[in-house]
Amino acid sequence: MHVFPSNRAIAYSILAINAAFAVCALEYTFRISDAVRDVLNSGGYDAIVLAASALCLTRAVMRTRDRAAWILMGIAVGAWGVGDTIWTFTVVDNPHAPYPSLADAFYLAVYPPAYVAIFLLLRSRIGKLRSSLWLDGIMGGLAVAALGTAVVFEAVLHATGGSRAAVATNLAYPLADLTLIALVVWALAMTGWRPGRTWGFIAAGLLVFSVSDCLYLYETAVGSYVHGSVTDLGWLAGAVLLGWAAWQPEERSTRVATDGFALLLAPVVFGLIGLGILVYDHVNRVTAVPLTLACASMVAVIARMAFSFAENISMISSSRSEARTDVLTGIGNRRKLYDDLEHVVADTGSESELVLFDLNGFKHYNDSFGHPAGDALLARLGQELSTFVTGRGHAYRMGGDEFCIVIPASQERAMVIAGAARALSDRGEGFSITAACGSVLVPTEATTVADAVRLADQRMYTDKQGSRASAGDQSSGVLLRALAECHPPLGDHVAGVADLAELVALKLGLPQDEVGRARLTGALHDIGKMAIPESILEKPGPLDADEWEFLHRHTLTGERILVGAPALAHVAGLVRSCHERFDGSGYPDGLAGTDIPLVSRIVFVCDAFDAMTSDRPYRAALPTAFALRELQLAVTQFSPRVVEAFLACAAGDAPDAHLRAA
Repeated sequence: MHVFPSNRAIAYSILAINAAFAVCALEYTFRISDAVRDVLNSGGYDAIVLAASALCLTRAVMRTRDRAAWILMGIAVGAWGVGDTIWTFTVVDNPHAPYPSLADAFYLAVYPPAYVAIFLLLRSRIGKLRSSLWLDGIMGGLAVAALGTAVVFEAVLHATGGSRAAVATNLAYPLADLTLIALVVWALAMTGWRPGRTWGFIAAGLLVFSVSDCLYLYETAVGSYVHGSVTDLGWLAGAVLLGWAAWQPEERSTRVATDGFALLLAPVVFGLIGLGILVYDHVNRVTAVPLTLACASMVAVIARMAFSFAENISMISSSRSEARTDVLTGIGNRRKLYDDLEHVVADTGSESELVLFDLNGFKHYNDSFGHPAGDALLARLGQELSTFVTGRGHAYRMGGDEFCIVIPASQERAMVIAGAARALSDRGEGFSITAACGSVLVPTEATTVADAVRLADQRMYTDKQGSRASAGDQSSGVLLRALAECHPPLGDHVAGVADLAELVALKLGLPQDEVGRARLTGALHDIGKMAIPESILEKPGPLDADEWEFLHRHTLTGERILVGAPALAHVAGLVRSCHERFDGSGYPDGLAGTDIPLVSRIVFVCDAFDAMTSDRPYRAALPTAFALRELQLAVTQFSPRVVEAFLACAAGDAPDAHLRAA
């Protein structure tokens, strides 16, 4: 038995108690020496019980954890020892001793502190309990109480006579013992029938004590009790076991295990006990008390089975959900995708689109910032994708940096795909994440799940290879980097305009190459401002006429810069016209109406909106709703067709942060 090495006195005390108990066990079992038995019966027996009480109380003094519980347990064992001592010296040899005596008062005083100690120790041992474990305890307590009342209580009841105090005392003992046994069984059920060393000794001690008491009551009732027998040894063993329990190593509170055959054994055993009493009643009638308890235990068994079934259904459902959910992002995983695609393939009456995405630049991000940061980025992008796709389709993570969506095939699908790609994109200091994609119509282009995934994967990698940095991408990247270095606020501004321009172009149903041109024009529309002094761009007050004239030249400057890069020359004219107004009052050429290129009209609206909703040196950002109203009211400046598409994007929960705020 393990004790703390520093508690040498405690270790010696436990060894002494063990030795004394061994002597009692040998003598009471084999009746070796009358002289030894007389010594034990004359005080040695009582001293062992009181020593066990001292061990419990010393435990409470020397350790802070569960102090109140062990004080109560020490009081309970001590009350029994005092009662034994009184009985030994004033009752056992007195033919005229009163009944009930003072010893009975101490014996009955054992139970209240023991009951409370069980609750306190159990609360410290375990945390939150499932309903099935509560039912195990109730079921076990009822079954044990039914058995005890059918055997012990019946015998005591028939043998009870004398004064009211004597009758009450005789009936109090079996009721108190059966309650204690029921509580111990309940506590064992609360631990999931895995009590550990400390609780194992506590349960064993209390059970041995109570069973011995019940056996004594039964033997007394039928006239077979012999003083100094094995029955007396049970009380002593219970006290010694509680003394051992007090000095076991401290156990941390643990989560109760709720699996294994032990949990199945409890309802089977206790159910059979209740059933046995009901069957026994047909052979030898018992009173209403054990019958009622046996019926209640059977009801508890039925309720326990119902709870077990409900818990199993819940666990199966939870396991199925976990098996189909990506742990990192919380969206569906590959298994969930395949299950959903099986239904899509089988439904020949409708058409859906499977879109597979792969993140460009993620490996560089992972290498630069570390895997924890990479996981955090994947989790955030997965949630962004899920938020965007909700109501439009379903999002999944295939694994690694591959995501996919399944959406209904409709006229809006190009816009949804672009929005999903944007949700999976991010940029910051030293990194840029974009998404290459490949899609397939199911079941039109693929009639099996494997074919659909394979075809989408092929198209995604084709797109990924085609999206490698082209000459145009490299040129625009260099220019935008230079613009951000010259005027940092413009870096975020042009990125926002590019996103909005792409979104509106998709809403207008433009061809894919025009959508790309709109995005590129939005990104480069302010490139000419690299030639504008910072004193003008960041001026906190109104510009004078000369400053306005200088500022208006930036579209021409931007055109000249882009013409110098052959890969960007195709958007040079579009950048030149990005500040032309629909009524012809814009610059630099005074174009009006449809003479202004559609892409330039799109960028002009997006530029105005982003400018209104961003902080400026001379004013704070305007509310999104106010900016949208301004676009509607400025009918002479902006193309009505473009404004209508822009407002439709805002009303349709677009993926852009500004528009979502609307």
